[in-house]
Amino acid sequence: MSNSNTFSPLPPWPRSDYCGALRAIDENREVALWGWVGARRDHGGLIFIDLRDREGAIQVVFNPERASAAHTVAAQARSEFYLAIRGKVLRRSSNTVNPELATGDIEVAAVEAQILNPSWPMPLHLDAVSDEQLRLKYRYLDLRRPEMQRNLRIRHQAVRGAREFLDGQGFIEIETPILWRATPEGARDYLVPSRVNPGKFYALPQSPQLLKQVLMVGGFDRYYQIARCFRDEDLRANRQPEFTQIDIEMTGPRPQDVMAVGQGMMASIYRAALGAELELPFPQMKYGEAMDRFGSDKPDLRFGLELRNLTSAFGETQFRVFAETLAGKGVIYGIALPAGMQLARRELDELAESLRARSGLGLAWARIAGNEWQGPIARHLSATERAQIADLMELADGATLLMVAGSRTKVRPVLGEVRLQLGSRFELRKSDQRRFLWVTDFPLFDYSEEDRRLVSVNHPFTAPHPEDLDRLDSDPLKVRALAYDMVLNGEELGGGSIRIHNRELQLKIFEQLGLTREEALEKFGFLLDALSYGAPPHGGIAFGVERISMLLCGTDSIRDVMAFPKTQKAVDLMSGAPSEVGVEQLRDLAIKVTI
Repeated sequence: MSNSNTFSPLPPWPRSDYCGALRAIDENREVALWGWVGARRDHGGLIFIDLRDREGAIQVVFNPERASAAHTVAAQARSEFYLAIRGKVLRRSSNTVNPELATGDIEVAAVEAQILNPSWPMPLHLDAVSDEQLRLKYRYLDLRRPEMQRNLRIRHQAVRGAREFLDGQGFIEIETPILWRATPEGARDYLVPSRVNPGKFYALPQSPQLLKQVLMVGGFDRYYQIARCFRDEDLRANRQPEFTQIDIEMTGPRPQDVMAVGQGMMASIYRAALGAELELPFPQMKYGEAMDRFGSDKPDLRFGLELRNLTSAFGETQFRVFAETLAGKGVIYGIALPAGMQLARRELDELAESLRARSGLGLAWARIAGNEWQGPIARHLSATERAQIADLMELADGATLLMVAGSRTKVRPVLGEVRLQLGSRFELRKSDQRRFLWVTDFPLFDYSEEDRRLVSVNHPFTAPHPEDLDRLDSDPLKVRALAYDMVLNGEELGGGSIRIHNRELQLKIFEQLGLTREEALEKFGFLLDALSYGAPPHGGIAFGVERISMLLCGTDSIRDVMAFPKTQKAVDLMSGAPSEVGVEQLRDLAIKVTI
């Protein structure tokens, strides 16, 4: 067995093939392989080892009568030892073929073998999904699992497909700085202290947004980058503090031009990663319609259960809760479950309680049985209201009606979440279906009750729709943006917009967002200056590499498509980052830790 006295940093012979790449056509070839010991079976004479590398596994046979030294090595080998072997490819007998392996109709008869490195007993099982905390702590082992090998390969193929398409469309790949200046783009910046400029800081970029606009001013016309982005924000299940996006910018496009590039690139990605062909062009839906029908700006089109506006049916309602809602300019929306999708009374009560806990809104429901309406809300509905609701919802016998009342801004997204819950409950969100969609005509501004001011729906560099320019002062919340998102199965894959290329209009938008002219010049002076030197119209889009890869791989976590992700507390369990640093290093950076 290998030990510190016999260790060599070099393998004893060059590798001729990957284990998992061998096939029946290689029969009778002499091969040299490296790999980890997977399954090992000692039959009291013959020893069988499944030798595994990134391409898969192959069975290696160690026969003491033909290669005694190699057999001795196999007898010493244990799970996850790293071996080098030489041998001959043989076809298996028909009764020993393993259809579970791509290499299952052949095996390698070992002639020589050497242990390149032994392994401690494994802290997790590679053939079963372990606790995620354990997987992240021992990520170097978790990455050996075939699922992780597959996921990261698909991610690589996706990025390769994007590059090939964009290269073919005349885009130039340009890197932008990681160390840059802090600019307010929605989340907190990660700051990096400057040793040579004490008291000053770089910021890690939340995106290359401003720099790609500057590149358009600089005349590069078509730019792209596989860009690393950093955001210091509270993490959710599918958020990471650092992530990768495919960043694209073009000179002089209309929204349709950017969308054509985006969907063409996505088709190239699916072709490269899965060998699948997408149907182009993707359909389009305006933001207002998406919110009204699905309660979401990223609707999942794989199933129905669409929202319906029932407000008009309750103009004369005597039901106090609904009457008070309408008096406060609120709305009433509903979802109808067909007869084949029944919820028990307990499930309806649990849904109502969950809804109340999350949003403070109540859930009213009724079940239609023949000409009878059953349920807590039924006795509050007049015959006229029932008839109008049945017409608006297209209710049939056996249907269950769910209704929520409140402000439009709360009711639609809350009922949209209920719709997604129901889609999962009745297994309507089929993983083998792909429903792409472009969502367009987003509002330019939203109103933040917390900050009591307008905020950008996308970002402050998004151009307003030309038809709405005269509303910027009089009715800014009615101004549409030249913005567009690509959505797949309820997940936003990417978003973009036509940018503002006029200095005065950009200053006007900053003013609407509460920045004084002096503040705008201090924070964004270089961009505003750049726009003053013949900046061409420009626009673009950015796609999340992890989100795309997650959907390609059929997993529900972006951590499964990242080599070294962090926990929801932004901790790398493997390395222990973030960590404390020494006093001398802090002194060099002119930093004092007060905690």
